[in-house]
Amino acid sequence: MEDQRIYCIIAPMEEPRAPTEPEAPSEDGHLERAERAFRWVERALLVVTMVMTLIAAGAEVWSVYADRRIELADLLLMFLYTEVIGMIAVFYTGKGAFFVFPIFIAITAIARLIVLQGKDMAPENVVFDAGAILLLAVAALVIGRFRDK
Repeated sequence: MEDQRIYCIIAPMEEPRAPTEPEAPSEDGHLERAERAFRWVERALLVVTMVMTLIAAGAEVWSVYADRRIELADLLLMFLYTEVIGMIAVFYTGKGAFFVFPIFIAITAIARLIVLQGKDMAPENVVFDAGAILLLAVAALVIGRFRDK
């Protein structure tokens, strides 16, 4: 007699589970909404900063035009405005090292401070300010070098 086997696939039964409560909304949804809100606020503040910078630059140009005289401090102030606009542009385009722009702004601001205080500034303060500019320049160099790696 031939061996007749009956093959049967029996899946093991799952353990009975206790009734569960409906799942709470995931925290990922809250995090995504919060992230979008922060991004919107950040961009809105950048637009406000851009508008304020353009207004301040326009006021400075008008002041120079009314005085009919351009001084080094005016040029450095215009450079500060240009750096702020450049920093905003880098943020939106994603091109360049975003963290280097505040360092350039700080260097220009310190240089403008030295120019404005001129001969009235104590010699040791000039050395301290020059040291701060050197430290910021080295920091910008390091950030620029390691950003690509």
